Amino acid sequence: MKKNFPVSIEFIYQIFALIVIVIIVHAAYVAIIRPNADAILARQAALIEEDKSQVTDRSVFVLIRDYEQEACFILMFWAMAIMAYKGVMTIRHRALLSQDLIPLAEGMRVLPEDTRDLSRQIQALPPYQRNALLPRALLAALHRFSTTRNIQDAAGATNAYCTAEAERLESELSMIRYIAWAIPSVGFIGTVRGIGQALGQAHKAIEGDIFDVTTSLGVAFNSTLIALLISIVLMFLLHQLQSLQEHYVLDTEAYCEEKLTRHLHTQ
Repeated sequence: MKKNFPVSIEFIYQIFALIVIVIIVHAAYVAIIRPNADAILARQAALIEEDKSQVTDRSVFVLIRDYEQEACFILMFWAMAIMAYKGVMTIRHRALLSQDLIPLAEGMRVLPEDTRDLSRQIQALPPYQRNALLPRALLAALHRFSTTRNIQDAAGATNAYCTAEAERLESELSMIRYIAWAIPSVGFIGTVRGIGQALGQAHKAIEGDIFDVTTSLGVAFNSTLIALLISIVLMFLLHQLQSLQEHYVLDTEAYCEEKLTRHLHTQ
């Protein structure tokens, strides 16, 4: 007997995207970022050893070299991959709003007896289109109108579908919100780790060797800086995605009212 596992394509996409992002980001850190950062730090240590008053320039490689920054970038790219998937799906479904799924001429009336033929036209759509919000809302309105012969009930069915879809889309953004919250937390972990390392090397600063202490403090402040910058970018993209989804739901409800509800008549 064939078993159906409750695993969606989106979930598989998210897991696959996370694995690919971890591999790519870690490979970039191992092959490019950390070797360059170590070389820069070694050169700066040699310069300071020769001249204590030497001022060293900040490097991007040093700024993002630590494990906390690597984790932040992995989470950022993963969240962006999830948002890209949701954004593409919303745009694909939104394209249905430009189609005339119910071809009704201006002034044409739709009676309860006509709903069956209109429903068949929508059900003839390809599965990936039929499962979108607009066809489902139109079918719900047609079925409700056919059953109750009440225009208000048909409008209520459309509104109920759109409200439920808006709540579903809102709940599916919870993972992205969690990632946007987790990134600053990872940055603060780096801050605590860097300060702890600096305190552990305080005896070197007393002896006049402050390079290791300043390097550890750099870990503390760099991780927080990168985490906060990434969080700002993610929150901006999240609000853009949320706005796109909200407009999609509102436009779908307006489409149902314009293309179907106002044509309904009981006699």
